Amino acid sequence: MASGNDSILDMYLYETNTLLEQLDGIVLAAEQADTFSQDDVNEIFRIMHTIKGSSAMMEFNSMMTVAHRTEDMFFIIREKTMEAVPEQLRPELFDVMFQAIDFFRSEVEKVENGNPLSESIDTFVSKINSLMDKIQGGQGDAPAADAPEAPPEPAAQEDAGAPAAAMPKDPAYRYGLQVRFDEGCGMESLRAFMLTTAVRDSVVDFQFSPEDVETDSSTSDIIAEQGFFLWFRSAEERDGSIPAVTNAGSVREYEPVSLPAPAAPAAQEAPAAAQPPKKEEPKAPAAPPPAKSAGQPQQHAKESLISVNLSKLDQLMAVVSEIVITEAMVTASPDLKGLKLDLFTKSARDLRKLTDELQDVSMSLRMVPVSGTFQKMNRIVRDMSKKLGKRARLTLVGEDTEVDKTIVDSIGDPIMHIVRNSMDHGIESDEADRIARGKDPVGEIILSARHTGSEVIIEIHDDGGGVDCDAVLAKAIRQGLAYPDQDYSQKEILNFLMMPGFSTNTEVTEFSGRGVGMDVVKKNVEDVGGTVSISSDFGKGMTTTLKIPLTMAIMDGMEVSVGDSIFTIPINNIRSSTKVTAGEVIYDPARGEMMKFMDNFYPIIRAKNFFQLNGGCDEIEDGILIWVEAGEHSYCLFVDELLGEQQVVVKPLPGLVNTYNIKNYGISGCTILGDGNISIILDVANLFSAVQGRN
Repeated sequence: MASGNDSILDMYLYETNTLLEQLDGIVLAAEQADTFSQDDVNEIFRIMHTIKGSSAMMEFNSMMTVAHRTEDMFFIIREKTMEAVPEQLRPELFDVMFQAIDFFRSEVEKVENGNPLSESIDTFVSKINSLMDKIQGGQGDAPAADAPEAPPEPAAQEDAGAPAAAMPKDPAYRYGLQVRFDEGCGMESLRAFMLTTAVRDSVVDFQFSPEDVETDSSTSDIIAEQGFFLWFRSAEERDGSIPAVTNAGSVREYEPVSLPAPAAPAAQEAPAAAQPPKKEEPKAPAAPPPAKSAGQPQQHAKESLISVNLSKLDQLMAVVSEIVITEAMVTASPDLKGLKLDLFTKSARDLRKLTDELQDVSMSLRMVPVSGTFQKMNRIVRDMSKKLGKRARLTLVGEDTEVDKTIVDSIGDPIMHIVRNSMDHGIESDEADRIARGKDPVGEIILSARHTGSEVIIEIHDDGGGVDCDAVLAKAIRQGLAYPDQDYSQKEILNFLMMPGFSTNTEVTEFSGRGVGMDVVKKNVEDVGGTVSISSDFGKGMTTTLKIPLTMAIMDGMEVSVGDSIFTIPINNIRSSTKVTAGEVIYDPARGEMMKFMDNFYPIIRAKNFFQLNGGCDEIEDGILIWVEAGEHSYCLFVDELLGEQQVVVKPLPGLVNTYNIKNYGISGCTILGDGNISIILDVANLFSAVQGRN
């Protein structure tokens, strides 16, 4: 069923297998402890939520149904806590979870081997429903627990034996392309739909046949046998679509075909509307033609690619990092101070050039475009449009932007949750209301990516109704997340949307309403060193912005000293640095020391005082102020002196240190300097938050 080129299916299989491995470990540990911790319950709930949504997107209905039932069960457990589960029921709960894991793994294996999925799941679903009833004590407050979800019947079964027409509906579209996909690639209907999406970027007005590739997977056999036809009004428009066709995945060949001009009205009685173009007609070439004859089908050019296990790239990056450190230690050796070694200096410069090139090459091997993750969202928008009764389109911008492979894997789930929220919460159901507000009746979600120095910015914008901040604040107060007598800014109110368990939906649906999603977004993005921010204009739309580093392995940093300690500040966080006098510093009773830059006042954080260091400057004239910025935080950091800019290898903090939550004190990692000393890498955003929390 799946092929190596099927990036969407490969991504689904990889994500599901990873989640099942995580789930297996959680349940094993919980069985040994004879209970699920609250974190376990939340994690299992999120896992089931993700498997449910992804399986629904792929139309794997048996997996979607079982995941939905399991999610319902852990919804009850999360609300009632594990204290509500009697001890005599816990063995049964663990057994059901292990059976669920085995079921999902069995289904995934069937998908990988191209076998049909299970159709009879009623017995297992009934077992989950029965256990839910026992857990809730027969109160019947489980959402939709009385009957299992029946997988939807395939559309248009009665037309299964009728092949789709190859001719365009409108005879004016008589310039065509017959596209054939790789033999045995599978999922031809999905590939055909993705091809139409790609062609629409260059040619808006065209027709295609079969027409129902978006909703009817049974057309795959027809496409595999006859090919997929694109029809245009002119030969110029047809030629304009060819680059999109050649760049599409799994396209084996394409061939231009043309229909004769429409006949006069008296000659329209010929019943030729349902016949595909025949190769044996006078204008068409004879079949099968030689592969290299002029005017014959053009073969889709293949790139010379090789698949490499990510662990090998990790190993390569580790070796390169050690080379960078060793090179710095050699060239900065204290034994060389005071010596005039012209030949050594020249060789050291050449070595630095080569190590820089080696770093760039090794990092580029890990860089992959975000297009795979972005393209996955097309199916989500399409499926949700159908199921929610909302018309919407997805616009992709900058999908060729490249990011580290590890980071791409980490942001797929957050982007999916945000797009779902845009469809479910953002895009309005009432098209008349959209028209009254001056909007296109068809909603739009724009998913964009762009580079800015050492980070990539991903934005998900929808032109829906936006966020009702008053309603969000009221919900936050009801849930005990906000105080009724306190004033909150719009940014603070929008941040409630990323709190665990918070949801603005009043009805539980397949896609949302259980308070899961944005908290996962925030957690996953922060895990890769990124930040999340939300902006909204009520009635006009909402934008979620993800700022993510291009790579987590090597970064450009500014080395600074405070007493005998050395710190590294990421270059992309530094706005400027300056020497100041005591007279330029303003003292605010509420915010402490302040410094004015560009008509704005920023607080001063003294690194010596915050980290409680023995050495370091106390007088403001003796040190230097560095104006730094990260997300919505902007302030001045007071240090002794700047030591210089350097490309450093980011090293994770030891496990023992991490147990003290040291990252919450503005420390993100460390690096080894050329002289062998260790420099602490500062997290500019967390450092400010830590200072505010201490005050």
